[in-house]
Amino acid sequence: MLHWLTLMTDSLPSLLWAALVFTVPLTLASFALGLIVGLVAAVVRLFGPAPLAAVVRFYVWIIRGTPLLVQLFLIFYGLPSAGIVLDAFPAALIGFTLNVGAYTSEIIRAVIGSVPKGQWEAAYSTGMSWSQAMRRTILPQAARVAVPPLSNSFISLVKDTSLAAAITVPELFQAAQRIVATTYEPLILYVEAALIYLLLSSVLSALQVRLERRFGEYGGFLEAKS
Repeated sequence: MLHWLTLMTDSLPSLLWAALVFTVPLTLASFALGLIVGLVAAVVRLFGPAPLAAVVRFYVWIIRGTPLLVQLFLIFYGLPSAGIVLDAFPAALIGFTLNVGAYTSEIIRAVIGSVPKGQWEAAYSTGMSWSQAMRRTILPQAARVAVPPLSNSFISLVKDTSLAAAITVPELFQAAQRIVATTYEPLILYVEAALIYLLLSSVLSALQVRLERRFGEYGGFLEAKS
């Protein structure tokens, strides 16, 4: 028992460093970029020309229908066959961004579609253009509804970044793997890595609750539940 505690204490700085330097930045960058991709994809599917909407539907179909690990392997190990060589972190960033974009596009498309038609008509009646109505009226209302599912996607992304270890990104899980390779103590080190992921997810879950309550103060989903 003392040996395990010593091992956990000795390995903790390396695991936390990997989490702060690679896991957290990869999560934040992938989600931010993926959210932009998802918003654009959702708007195109709802309001764009049919050919472009078909392209977006195909993109969403491909991403949602194939495993994330396979997508990462195709980008990092497959693209060099076509002459496109990417470092591990950019490859992971592209893979996670495309994956997040596909899933968030469905969330955003649904919440935009849930805004009553009367809100569009009210915006137009005040002289707003389509872009102004979208920016000032529709998106703020849709955002309140989108907070819970988007927050859940973000929390899931924190855990999904462990897949980046498979393409040599030295994030939290791969840091644990490297220590295991020298200590031959997989049980305790993987448990320690799992606890760090659990801590990150718990902090984000607490922030999600506060964000939901904040949006609920302005007529969001919490009022709709009561």
